[in-house]
Amino acid sequence: MSLSSSANRCFVCGPGNAQGLNVHFRLEGDLCKAEFTPGAAHVGYDNVTHGGIIFSLLDDVMANWLWLKGEQCFTAKAEVRYRAQLPVGARVALEGWCDRRKGRLAMMSGRVVREDTQEVVAQATGSFMIPPRA
Repeated sequence: MSLSSSANRCFVCGPGNAQGLNVHFRLEGDLCKAEFTPGAAHVGYDNVTHGGIIFSLLDDVMANWLWLKGEQCFTAKAEVRYRAQLPVGARVALEGWCDRRKGRLAMMSGRVVREDTQEVVAQATGSFMIPPRA
């Protein structure tokens, strides 16, 4: 499924955002997956990826699980747990999944894992609201 025009400028995954991260999400079974390699533009300090970039990746891997199933959503609440620094240039795998649904609310989880060491860099949980269909 391609992104609708309303999401084409998304900072994380929008193909219409030249300053964005250009992440390409896909569904594999019950997981939303993607890969990302932070560059010099994503640094917070001392060659370490900014935590806001990491959270943006987590937010989008959770939301895209719904988007790729054809359901628009927005983040209602999210919590992130940083577990390790992410050096610039260290490629990561992103994974997001649905824990449960309750009406128009989807409770999601996600994680960022270094591909070279398999270390979990960060993990998140979030509640995503699905607007009523028009």
